[in-house]
Amino acid sequence: MDKETAAYYNDCIARFEEIAYQELSNMIRSKVEYIGIDFLKSKNITGNTVEEIVENCIKEIKAGGLVSDMTYSRGGGGLLLTFEVKNCIHLPMEAKLQSGLKREGGVEPFLCPIANMILDRILNILKFQMVFKATMEPDPANGACVVKCAIYESQDNIGKIW
Repeated sequence: MDKETAAYYNDCIARFEEIAYQELSNMIRSKVEYIGIDFLKSKNITGNTVEEIVENCIKEIKAGGLVSDMTYSRGGGGLLLTFEVKNCIHLPMEAKLQSGLKREGGVEPFLCPIANMILDRILNILKFQMVFKATMEPDPANGACVVKCAIYESQDNIGKIW
């Protein structure tokens, strides 16, 4: 995808995020978890562990040109999954939202299609009980973003914090 087309789509998604947030307030955050998941659904992602799934997802995401680099770590007794993303195709969208937030009282970025697609694979391949994106810290000036997610393998772990 050329840069002009990518900019167009990022502008559309950014505007959607602003409008949806203004309409539904903070409730929208739990409603956008399916945005982006189709990219990896069409790939043959396999694995028996979170690490295998994440590594295979990252390989496809990088090959698809959605990010230039991406690493991950686990913490919090296995509940915390942190992604460090470099030069994501969606970073201009996050920058636009951050700029609007500072200038016009816009919204804090809350939608991460990259995290959504990986969490969807963990949920559906490994049959985890619950997964969600907890926080994201876009840093457009450095071309980076840190996304923290919670993953709960079983119902017994739900409610535990890292």
